[in-house]
Amino acid sequence: MTAVTSTVSAGGVQLVDTPGRPAADRPIRFSDPARNTAYWARIERIVDAAPPLSNEQRAAIRAAFHQPQAREAA
Repeated sequence: MTAVTSTVSAGGVQLVDTPGRPAADRPIRFSDPARNTAYWARIERIVDAAPPLSNEQRAAIRAAFHQPQAREAA
């Protein structure tokens, strides 16, 4: 039996065993709809083939993008 994993992505969207971004949020990369769909399908295949991140890798990514609140000048 496999466990269902859920994560919360940016924007508070809950993803259940679904890697990547929801399709509705994807930017239009190409003006041709067929080419755009093929592009995002390729991206999904690449992401699905990648190994999961370790906790150390997740922590490094979070630290790189963490912006502490700006302190007001006294």
